Amino acid sequence: MKKLYLLVALFLFSNLASAADLTIDMLNKRDDGKRMVYSLEVAKVDAGQSIKWVAKDKGHNVEMIKGPDGASLPKKSKLNEDVTIKFDTPGIYLYKCTPHVGMGMIGLVVVGGDTSNKDAIMKVKLGGKSKKKRKTLLSDL
Repeated sequence: MKKLYLLVALFLFSNLASAADLTIDMLNKRDDGKRMVYSLEVAKVDAGQSIKWVAKDKGHNVEMIKGPDGASLPKKSKLNEDVTIKFDTPGIYLYKCTPHVGMGMIGLVVVGGDTSNKDAIMKVKLGGKSKKKRKTLLSDL
């Protein structure tokens, strides 16, 4: 009986340990009427925490464009697939939906409250609506 309790406890702990600290949906349209967006455009997490992006609508992905110096950026996710990314290096991370970046589908992750790489994020080449949106998102930090 003790083994059974131990197995159940280990199972529950392993599921909790792998759970994301924050979830962001990839959407065609948000409740506020904005189209081709992430449910949260500026996410704030602590170092060591993870974010799960959920493909609520089809045709979206997550591609990290830029992060702080020394940060390892993951490969872009596949279209229509959920992805979880753990953030260990403090700073700002800029990401996009590859097919909809021109429509302004970008977001920021701020890790550990560190905004020291704000200028580097501002220098990343973006086009379409993303250029203006990035400026707005960064000005709010």
